[in-house]
Amino acid sequence: PSGDYIDDELPVYQGETTQSLQDYLMWQVELTPFSDTDRAIATSIVDAVDDTGYLTVSLDEIRESMGDVEVDLDEVEAVLKRIQRFDPVGVAAKDLRDCLLIQLSQFDKSTPWLEEARLIICDHLDLLANHDFRTLMRVTRLKEEVLKEAVNLIQSLDPRPGQSIQTGEPEYVIPDVLVRKHNGRWTVELNSDSIPRLQINQHYAAMCNSARNDADSQFIRSNLQDAKWLIKSLESRNDTLLRVSRCIVEQQQAFFEQGEEYMKPMVLADIAQAVEMHESTISRVTTQKYLHSPRGIFELKYFFSSHVNTEGGGEASSTAIRALVKKLIAAENPAKPLSDSKLTSLLSEQGIMVARRTVAKYRESLSIPPSNQRKQLV
Repeated sequence: PSGDYIDDELPVYQGETTQSLQDYLMWQVELTPFSDTDRAIATSIVDAVDDTGYLTVSLDEIRESMGDVEVDLDEVEAVLKRIQRFDPVGVAAKDLRDCLLIQLSQFDKSTPWLEEARLIICDHLDLLANHDFRTLMRVTRLKEEVLKEAVNLIQSLDPRPGQSIQTGEPEYVIPDVLVRKHNGRWTVELNSDSIPRLQINQHYAAMCNSARNDADSQFIRSNLQDAKWLIKSLESRNDTLLRVSRCIVEQQQAFFEQGEEYMKPMVLADIAQAVEMHESTISRVTTQKYLHSPRGIFELKYFFSSHVNTEGGGEASSTAIRALVKKLIAAENPAKPLSDSKLTSLLSEQGIMVARRTVAKYRESLSIPPSNQRKQLV
């Protein structure tokens, strides 16, 4: 942003309010009319579902887990089918094929390309997984346009339905440092809400002179000294945090102005030298310390990245290169996705000299699959 950043109310970064997949499924079990026996079966099934939503045991094992309660496999399977239609649909499936077919079964029978999608999932899921569309057209005898629509329908399904339910505890982060743009300049200040407000209790301090004996006086003086040391240490830590943060923002102004692609290479030693402190101090003061800016909330460690040489003798940061890789892939032709070698060549044209294996590492760190898995029908 080129204008000033005005922040009247500082947001608190927090994750989504979360619950476990099992909790969510059990909530639905409680709301579903089950017999006592079927409810016990349902509970056993939910307990055997992993975080991705798949059933991790066989129906026989579910039946055996019922202990003294006698049930047959048909009853276990009937309860399983009901749970598989809970939200998210496809949960408690035995495998990927089962999961996708369950989701397809929820579509209206008049849905276009439904039968073609079912055919591909039932008989040719391996070809689809390998993006072998040429062979897929041949064995299914589907025209390219029909195959494309059927594949699009399949790709609208969720192969890991359990992951749509947030798990774990919500995360709250109150930023330690605030970065704003004021009158065309980036300003850095500590967030007063994150700083403990400590002061000496003067009532207890005065007791040093009115203690009944030397032992009491010495005890009070010792604790008073510890309290003063703690306050001084916190002030020193905050001063260090502010100096380091200002130095980081000064070095990374291009990032705050234009984004990840303009992140400069910077290591701990660069900041340590600038503020005349040891690298271990910089590492400690930037760990789990967060900065709030117009571009979002970032851990201070985020701004450190390795140096990569450029053709002109300069340097680029690994963070910036990852952003460029992501941008290039986002703009690629879906029918002819860019290979790691091609990405390496395109980066070279921009003066960034990196090995193909390095590009592959950056791509993988972005959770982007290789080109053969990104290929789509168009």
